[in-house]
Amino acid sequence: MLKIRGIPLSVALAATLVMPSAQAAILGPDSAQCAKGDGPAVLVRVTGLKNRGGTIRVRTFAGNNPKSWFNKKMVLKRTLVDTPASGPVEICMPVPNPGGYVVDIRHDINNNGDTDKADGAGASGNPNISFFDFLLGKKPPAAKVVFNVGPGVTSVNVLVKYLQNGSFKPVGG
Repeated sequence: MLKIRGIPLSVALAATLVMPSAQAAILGPDSAQCAKGDGPAVLVRVTGLKNRGGTIRVRTFAGNNPKSWFNKKMVLKRTLVDTPASGPVEICMPVPNPGGYVVDIRHDINNNGDTDKADGAGASGNPNISFFDFLLGKKPPAAKVVFNVGPGVTSVNVLVKYLQNGSFKPVGG
């Protein structure tokens, strides 16, 4: 019988075949909901982080009311997580019903709870926003930021952008 480090080859091969593959940990207090595929929920996949310090705040808003988007008084759900040191960043955000929603995030690099010039931001649809748009409260068009959530878990990619030369751009952009 062929053995590897004292273990019969057939046992070693069987263990290899049933071992689960390494997956990104889903973050947030509702992570189990997305891991099970229970919805309706949004799995926010965050990319483009400048560094791995601080925290990431994710908020959801009703997609049918542009006045509610990015307004802290009209948030449906707010989740704050420590930025993981490495690996993919995925945060689970339950929503009340299937329908249209908007997501925004803030990367609070220094974890001071304030929005600073060094902090990054992003929204569903990855809209281009200038600093003046931000100051004036100009909202991107619905066709760009609203996405539909079904009865299960819907994934949304959000690219974090940082203030550079009067516009919010991806790192290195």
